[in-house]
Parts: sequence; structure tokens; C-alpha cells
Amino acid sequence: MKVGALLAALAVVVVVAVAGPPRLGWYFAAWTLFGGALWLVRGVPRRRLAALVAGGGIVLAATGLSAPPSSSTDSYRYAWDGRVQAAGLSPYDHPPADPALVFVRDAWLFPPACEGRDRWPLPDGGCTRINRPSVPTIYPPVAQGYFLLIHRLSPDGVRHKALQLGGWAMAVAVLLLLCARDLRAAACWAWCPAVPIEAVNNAHVDMLAVLLVILAFTTARARGALLGAAVAAKLLPATALPGALSGVLAGGVAWRRIAAVIVPAVLVVTLAYLPYTLTSRSSVAGFLLGYLAEERYRSPADGNRYLVLRLLLPDGWAPYAAIGLLALIALHVLRYGDASRPWHGALVVTGSVLLIFTPGYSWYALLVVALAAVEGRWEWLGVALAGAIALVSGPRADHHLAAIVYTAATLTVLITWAVRRPGPSPPRKE
Repeated sequence: MKVGALLAALAVVVVVAVAGPPRLGWYFAAWTLFGGALWLVRGVPRRRLAALVAGGGIVLAATGLSAPPSSSTDSYRYAWDGRVQAAGLSPYDHPPADPALVFVRDAWLFPPACEGRDRWPLPDGGCTRINRPSVPTIYPPVAQGYFLLIHRLSPDGVRHKALQLGGWAMAVAVLLLLCARDLRAAACWAWCPAVPIEAVNNAHVDMLAVLLVILAFTTARARGALLGAAVAAKLLPATALPGALSGVLAGGVAWRRIAAVIVPAVLVVTLAYLPYTLTSRSSVAGFLLGYLAEERYRSPADGNRYLVLRLLLPDGWAPYAAIGLLALIALHVLRYGDASRPWHGALVVTGSVLLIFTPGYSWYALLVVALAAVEGRWEWLGVALAGAIALVSGPRADHHLAAIVYTAATLTVLITWAVRRPGPSPPRKE
């Protein structure tokens, strides 16, 4: 009963949280209730566990459908990219502000006035809900195919709801895959506030990449192809590739294992990009390079990237230290990782990327939450909490709070690793 009461309270808090602008108080409340439920789940009898994890997870994810996107406007770009493709145009060729696409606009994505939050003025005097309207899309081709599919399947006037329903369906699919493995570990995904908020309410396409990665690691079939599709949906899942190759460098180089993963992954990515490369006049990289510069990954001194490393190193050293540290972690997984548990290596690399680069977007951590649920490693959930706090505190705000939570998340992972690490074997008796 205690777990059920906490989940009911969590559902109410999520509904309130997505009903208005993001506020730290509601996020802290949601994560506190989530943590309490995870703590108590250990004592829940098996016969009640399925209803709480599977049923509770399905209902909790649905709370994200209760309001329009609350803390991100990315789904408006998704809807626009789908609409542009349906008109026979490449989303990489034209930014939303391009007057040549006026015939594709409507009053939902392009309201007549810029009154209210999350609206951007256009050079021609209009207004749009789409962020960065003067630059082309950043999203890879598998994501673009998903946007087009949602557009084709959506009735007129459905607006944001179709993308939210797509996010809910994929979140539930991941939940069912996880429940089939381990009900208690699946609670990490089922009850995590990031799922209803980021996967459903904000309808982030990261959910598509998460589903593909979890399919790759739980079905063990076409693993390379599925990981390639995930990379072509949202580039971040490339961090799961070292996990798929865990232990491949142990005792020499296992070339057949490498080829079995990398060749189909590269082939899928290439085939996904090919149609857009042939039909687009502009680069299919879109706004990617501009995004990296805008997010201060190249020059972190005046941003909130590398927050943990910058506590120890000069700002200018942080990007280079981040690349070197990440390379060492990936090499460790390739050399010492457990080939029978590839998701563990994927979790270590993906979670480390976020702890090292400290992004201000909580939806990046959806993959970490799902991999933590596969492995049952609850200590990695702090990565998602840190991203949520960094998002709500804002990119222009004082970075101390984000630095504190990212540092706390890092220490939690390191301390837990040290505790779980097996000690030295006792000496043999002669």
C-alpha cells in the first residue's frame, strides 16, 4: 500500500509539473517520491509487483499526455520536419523562417503574434513556436522518417498530441521489454519522472533511440543493425557501441565480433542517410556543428559544460581532459567489459559521457535510465536527476546548483563502484 500511495502522489505531482513552466520544487518532489518508491519496492511481494511496476508504469507514463509540452519546444520542430517532408522537400534545405515555405505554415506552428512564452519572431514579421527558426534541422534520418510517419498517421488538428502518443507507446514498449527481464529492476524505468515528462509530455525523439537500443540488448538479434538505427535516430546512442563490444580486446582483437557489430551498424547509418544526401542541396549535418558551438562544448568558460572537470582543472583544459577520460573509459570496457552483459558497458560509457560533459538537457539521460533498468544499477539514476535540475535552473542561471548535483551524481557512481568492486583474493594455503 505504501508504494501504491507514493506512485499515486507521484502521478499527481507529474500532472501539476507539466501543467505549467518547469519549477524546481515540483521536480524535487517527483524525484523524492520516485526514490521512496524504489526504496520500498524491495519489500513488495512478487504477486503485487507486476501490477505496481507494469500497471503503474503505464499509468504514470500517461500522465505526460495531460498537457502540451511543458519544458521543451523540440516537438514543434519534429512536427514541422514531418510536414516539410510530406510536401516533398528536404528538411535539411530550408529553415522554418524561409519565406519559400510559407505555403506549409499553419496557425498552430506559426501564430500571428508572439504573445506568450516559447515563441520566436521571424525576419518577415511573423512568429513561430519552433525554436531556432533561422537554422535547418539537426535531426538524423531515422528520426526524420519517424516524424514523417507521425505526420502521415495523424488526423488534421491533432497538433502535439500525436507525437506525445508516439512517445507514450514507445515508453510502454520499453517498459514491457524490461519487465520481461526483471520486474524490480524495471521499476527504475517504470516510475522515473523523466519518462512521463521527457519521453511523453515533451515527446523527445530520444525515446525512439532508447527503444532501438533496448531492443538491441534484450533480443540479441540484429544487434549491430539496431544500434546503427539508434545512432541514425539520435547520435548519442553511439556511446552504446563500446558496450556491444565489451571485452573484445581481451586476449587479442576479436575481429569477427567487431565486424558483426560495426559493419551492420555502419551500413544502416549509411543507407539511412543516403536518400537525404541524394535529395538535399544542403549538408545533411544540418545545424549540428552550430549546435555544438552554441552549447559551449568547444569553449566552456562562459557556459555550464564540463562542470565536474572544471572543479579540478582550468576551463581551457576541460574539453581535452573530457575526450581523454572518455577514451580511457571506452578502452576499459573494450578490454575488461563482460561480453555476456553488454548493456553494462553501454551504461558505463553513456552515463560517463553525461557526467563528463554535463549537458543541460534532461532528456539525454533517458537512455541512461533505460540501461540502468536493464542492469539494475540504481546509482546511475542521479545522472537523469542532475540533467533535470540543470535544465530547470536554466543555461543563463548561476551554475553552482548544476555543478553540485552533477558532482553528487558522479560521486555516487564512483563510491558505489568502489564498494561493489571485488577485493583481492585471499592467499592460497600451501
